Amino acid sequence: MADTPLPSGSPFDAIRQQTPEDTDFWWGRDLADLLGYDSWRNFRSAVNRARIACANSGYPPVDHFVDQHRMVTIGSGAERRVADVQLSRYACYLTVQNADAAKAPVALGQSYFAVRTKEAEQAALLADETEAQRRLRLRKDVTRHNRTLQQTAQGAGVLQPSDFAVFQDHGYKGLYAGEGARAIAARKGLAPGQHILDHMGATELAAHMFRITQTEAKIRHEGIATKEAANAAAHHVGTRVREFMIEESGVAPEDLPTPEQSIQELERTERKRLAQGPQLGMFDDET
Repeated sequence: MADTPLPSGSPFDAIRQQTPEDTDFWWGRDLADLLGYDSWRNFRSAVNRARIACANSGYPPVDHFVDQHRMVTIGSGAERRVADVQLSRYACYLTVQNADAAKAPVALGQSYFAVRTKEAEQAALLADETEAQRRLRLRKDVTRHNRTLQQTAQGAGVLQPSDFAVFQDHGYKGLYAGEGARAIAARKGLAPGQHILDHMGATELAAHMFRITQTEAKIRHEGIATKEAANAAAHHVGTRVREFMIEESGVAPEDLPTPEQSIQELERTERKRLAQGPQLGMFDDET
């Protein structure tokens, strides 16, 4: 294990260590000092309670709590070999949950490790996403950000639903070199009533996320206040996103494949999967 803290703003980041495999861990004694423990024995009691909680959660404690010995510098400047424990991020989370709540730094540690452990879990989930899961996530994100864009566009004079449809079409035409929503639907072979966004892969949906968020940012940043200027901004951003895609990947958005399954079909498949039983994460109250 490496023993060099990684710099950051939080005191808990300041004592964070990293293995040669780039896995974060914390030394128990470093954490005990930061939490205000004078006695290693008392802190070990919190660690032992955390081990039990880890096992009760279904995670092997040996994967998160590794007993070690290491050399530490004592008051005289000499070094002494002491017992210590390497704690994973999750082990730290459990340890601070079982620590002495009367100590002021413990509350800070509980907040820090709860947030960081959840962030790490989410990052792992995203890394393991399938194309279908990524499409479902991005489609929801696009819907949510489109609502925000519509609110922003209303301040620029895009007031009626028909106005917003025209405004969106300007963005589509910029991204697809002149193709509006109807032309895109025809090219994809969609039936009337089928939404083009429901028949896009993750890469294409991500391009729309970028287009939508940057169009909103441009309207806000430039103080655009007319419908005509908003339409021009939507077309400009769509064109720039298109240029970026072609420059970076060599593939124009209209050349991306249309998935075999629609978003609605993927949602039905996902509902069936979830119906087979609960899908719990590390925090089973935050699914």
